[in-house]
Amino acid sequence: MSKTPGIEITVHEEPTLIFEKGRAGRVGAQVNPIGGHSGSAAPQIGAARIPAALARSSELPLPELQELEVVRHYIGLSRKQFGIDTGFYPLGSCTMKYNPKINEAVAYNYHLAAVHPYQPEDTLPGMLRVLHDVQEWLADVSGMDVVSMHPAAGSQGEFAGMLIFKRYFESRGEHQRNVMLVPDSAHGTNPASAHLAGFEVGEIKVREHGGIMTLELLEAAIQLYGEDKIAGIMLTNPSTLGTFEENILPVARRLHEIGALLYYDGANLNALVGMARPGDMGFDLLHINTHKTFSTPHGGGGPGVGPIGVKKHLAPFLPAPLVEKTAEGSYRYVTPEQSIGRLKLGCGQFLLILRAWVYILLHGPEGLRRISEYAILNANYIQARLKDAYDIPYADRPCMHELVASASRQKSASGIRALDIAKALLNAGYHAPTTYFPLIVEEALMIEPTETESPETIEAFCRVLLEIAEKAKTAEGAEEIRRLPNLQVKHIDEAGAARNLNVRWTPEQAAKSTEAAV
Repeated sequence: MSKTPGIEITVHEEPTLIFEKGRAGRVGAQVNPIGGHSGSAAPQIGAARIPAALARSSELPLPELQELEVVRHYIGLSRKQFGIDTGFYPLGSCTMKYNPKINEAVAYNYHLAAVHPYQPEDTLPGMLRVLHDVQEWLADVSGMDVVSMHPAAGSQGEFAGMLIFKRYFESRGEHQRNVMLVPDSAHGTNPASAHLAGFEVGEIKVREHGGIMTLELLEAAIQLYGEDKIAGIMLTNPSTLGTFEENILPVARRLHEIGALLYYDGANLNALVGMARPGDMGFDLLHINTHKTFSTPHGGGGPGVGPIGVKKHLAPFLPAPLVEKTAEGSYRYVTPEQSIGRLKLGCGQFLLILRAWVYILLHGPEGLRRISEYAILNANYIQARLKDAYDIPYADRPCMHELVASASRQKSASGIRALDIAKALLNAGYHAPTTYFPLIVEEALMIEPTETESPETIEAFCRVLLEIAEKAKTAEGAEEIRRLPNLQVKHIDEAGAARNLNVRWTPEQAAKSTEAAV
């Protein structure tokens, strides 16, 4: 409701679904029959050429709108989106960093965008060259011997890694190795991938040990499960807590002594690229999230790229196909001799891999190192600014590319929780950080600024968080936070929504909406 002297204006919300905006009989485009004929002289096309068994018996229930209405609808939706191009996006662990526009310009080039992976190989020299280049570069960056670009996402690469572990031990007749160790600080996909591949998940609690994997914890797990039963461990370094696994070398040596393998979750490689290599730490296999470290688009449900790299003893099991350079200098697809097979069609999401190819070329070795240095510097600046206002569980050491703060102090003082702080940040024009993860930190706020943000942006973000913390000290300030527009939205029953999915629009729903509006 807005008012001017003597006039009262009521603002009505427009329907948000395009189906609700439709009206019977409205047409978006007039299409003339082939040949320009009209009326009875028009040739019989369309339905007349469809076999009766395949023809619809009723009209397709599509919304009926003018073209202008359709354009306005989708442009309006686009303006409601928040993305890295519109604001600061400090989503911890997800690494929502800027994607340079030159990547997009190259990916939109017709000669690259129009290739098909199942063309004859001799017509694809450019595409195969790009795939091979990125395979080699990622192997060099990660310290692995062979890399496959095949998996379509980090989660799929993770699952492929577990299948490779399984196949490796089966090939050695070590079928009893069915335990995969996973610290409680791990990404939630780690135990899921291990379980789906047929492993029993053995949780290791690192929470009480500074969030760091230690030899003592490992020895306790070996005693509990038996050294001949342990297949390996899944770790990311830095950990999900933003801390460096300083004991990784002795941990890796001990696992290899008992015949087990090490899996590296590459979600946090953005903190190490150009500075340290998982392969040199003793890891046998890793996946890489190119959307996190190498600037391919992230979000929206895909497509993604989750390359996996292995040491030589696991190379025979990689998913197919790989790209091999021949002695003559040409490129071809090859299938490893004991491959776990295909996880999808084609050889990776080519246009995303192409973006990573451009990004790596733009930066070169020194530039890739600077990515990690600036990511770590930015995260430590935020940690230093917030450490007096928020609880930071592991502030006794520098963080890496991300930090985990806690709103437990604010919750105790005035009832303001991490969710309230996240919504207050949204109200201030920032995307919220990751909340309530990792699970081992109460009221967690997981913040990752990435290397692409300026000092001014980061300082402004810190000032907002400090202002929120100051207000949350008193009941009056907490109530002021709760009155912010974003906090007026009721809490959504996410569990109920997941159990009772209703994502299919029907004409009956539209009729009910119309009746309610009337």
